[in-house]
Amino acid sequence: MTDLILKSKTDVTDFVRGCTFFGTGGGGPPQWGLKILLEDIEKYGEIVIHDVGSVRDDAYVCTPYGMGSIAPKTPEVLQKMREYGLVKKIGLAEKILALAVLELEKYLGVEFQAIVPGEIGGSNTPLPIDVALSLGKMAINGDYIGRAMPEIVQDTLYLNDMPPYPTVYIDEYGNKSVIVRAINYKMAERLGKMLSVASFGLVAGAGFVMTGRELKKVIIPNTLSDCYEAGRTLREAREKGDDPALAVAKKFNGWVLFRGMVEKKDWEDREGYMWGYIHIKGANEFEGHQAKVWFKNENHIMWFDGKVIATSPDLVIIIESKSGEPITNTDLKEGTEVTVIGLRGREQFRTPKAISVHGPKYFGFDVEYVPIEERVSSFPVVKP
Repeated sequence: MTDLILKSKTDVTDFVRGCTFFGTGGGGPPQWGLKILLEDIEKYGEIVIHDVGSVRDDAYVCTPYGMGSIAPKTPEVLQKMREYGLVKKIGLAEKILALAVLELEKYLGVEFQAIVPGEIGGSNTPLPIDVALSLGKMAINGDYIGRAMPEIVQDTLYLNDMPPYPTVYIDEYGNKSVIVRAINYKMAERLGKMLSVASFGLVAGAGFVMTGRELKKVIIPNTLSDCYEAGRTLREAREKGDDPALAVAKKFNGWVLFRGMVEKKDWEDREGYMWGYIHIKGANEFEGHQAKVWFKNENHIMWFDGKVIATSPDLVIIIESKSGEPITNTDLKEGTEVTVIGLRGREQFRTPKAISVHGPKYFGFDVEYVPIEERVSSFPVVKP
């Protein structure tokens, strides 16, 4: 069995850094995840993230998650929120994920043994761990995607025809909803997203209910251990004066796709997602070249001098060049010196069914999915 045990503030910081790395520009604000897990390490002494084999076959598990846009709120949005009375947050606003789990238990009349993160991200992984700790349940070392993705259709449950409902949604102002059934995954996603749009941001969801036996068929195990290793690798490289990008790319058999400065970031908040493009002017060995990355919350397509070099389900990850710190698309600013890293996506998402909801055509681009290891052969990338 592979338990991950975080024993110190350094362990926690490394873990959240790695979660942000695999969040590929999305996955929620790492500031939230770091704050709450640092509080947990103070409270509990250590954080144990259990191997999936620890879950009883007949036990029930669920997944709490955030649903909504990561875009900053404009003054116009803040004014609209005031018009709808969304001013005073409920007293347990930071614990709404736990409240959603309790509401789901109450609705179903069951008790969950364990909590499983739905995806990897700077807050979208730490917060479910905190829910497990606060409710006395097991947090599980694994998730359903191995990275962050914008839609619930993009996980292993969909690939295995397992429904995401029933789902409870709660916003930080106290509004509660239960999705008893949805006719398909796309509608399940849309219903949740429309609730987040109504709340002008994010809602806490709890769903993906299954037994331990079912869990063991669909989980991608040990992805949280990968996060810890990525975060530690980046930190140790920085402390040694080495190149963090080369170190982490070598660790996970990836590539340095580009280095340069962010010249421009175009974005909009639409349909409950943050959409946009990042434009990067090449530097160092990439001097004279240009890169562009398209994101829908997370990074999904990258162009090198106008030609596609990588797409989802493979990973396009942006880190700050000197520090090695991963950067979410919410926080990425023009003028930042960045390095782009490419990694292979999980094998589960290279099937035709998976590519139909992960690949560039799903996102509206007339681009065929080609595995990153084939695409990069035509570009001057760095393979550590």
